[in-house]
Amino acid sequence: MKYLVTGGAGFIGSHLCDELISRGDSVLVVDNFSTGSKRNLRHLLDHPQFTLIEGSILNTDLINSSVKSVDHVLHLAAAVGVFTIVDKPLESLTTNLRGTENILESAHRHQKEVLIASSSEIYGKNAMGPLSEESDRIVGSPLKSRWSYSEAKAIDESMAYFYYQEKNLTARIVRFFNTVGPRQVGHYGMVLPRFVDAALKNEPLMVYGTGNQSRCFCHVSDAVMGLLAIIDTESTIGQAYNIGNDNEISIQQLANEVIQLTESKSTIKKVPYEKAYAQGFEDMQRRVPNISKIKSAVGWTPKLSLQNMIEDFVNYFQEKDAN
Repeated sequence: MKYLVTGGAGFIGSHLCDELISRGDSVLVVDNFSTGSKRNLRHLLDHPQFTLIEGSILNTDLINSSVKSVDHVLHLAAAVGVFTIVDKPLESLTTNLRGTENILESAHRHQKEVLIASSSEIYGKNAMGPLSEESDRIVGSPLKSRWSYSEAKAIDESMAYFYYQEKNLTARIVRFFNTVGPRQVGHYGMVLPRFVDAALKNEPLMVYGTGNQSRCFCHVSDAVMGLLAIIDTESTIGQAYNIGNDNEISIQQLANEVIQLTESKSTIKKVPYEKAYAQGFEDMQRRVPNISKIKSAVGWTPKLSLQNMIEDFVNYFQEKDAN
């Protein structure tokens, strides 16, 4: 099987490429390196079943020719990270909406299977939990850039679903919940790599807001196996699935855990949202996935613990510094 992975030089995308190559598939990556890095794929560049093209999902000719040449499209390319969305909302909307439309239209034209990678961000401020795939979306004003990503990913999902429903496109959707692991960086707003990096340098861990907001973290290797189980199962066509870990922890507790496990001398510094982000920034207080649907469909459950995730980040940053 030959796969097109858009955003394959990114954090999740590069791990997905590793797994596809290891199981004998061929991979074509299209990435513009806006948030991804060629470094993430350097170990695959000479592999005979791997091809990397630098380019944008907004380039319709490139996407059309790339989709035509493969069997299956895995669409992970997107403007990602809270900082990116808040700082460049118009660029992010264009990438996430027009890019996905290009992918879906080309997949339909050439009758290729497609998976759209979405996000737990679509649930917005819904603090109920655990959140199932049918849970309501609760988002703030459309004039607040914080919610533009949520809106865009929800529209992406709707487009994919209605291409499936109206045009018989073989489409699937996965929603990632706080996926973490090696190759992820903190400067786009991802909290765990930011904490571990600071702890290893004995620098203060910056906790935005009260620290009482809670999240659940899923190791990237678990998330990739969940995605592959979805695309390998015919009954998942036309469906959306949460992919995440349902073990909940507050950001304050997370900071303490990182300091303890790294034996760091770091302190914790609280930073008001208005100092960390643009005026009017809104956060969600709780985000916990209900993963019963994916468990029932493909038997997937996450295996790795938070301690595993922190230890992997420590090893990753230490190896990165050594090189």
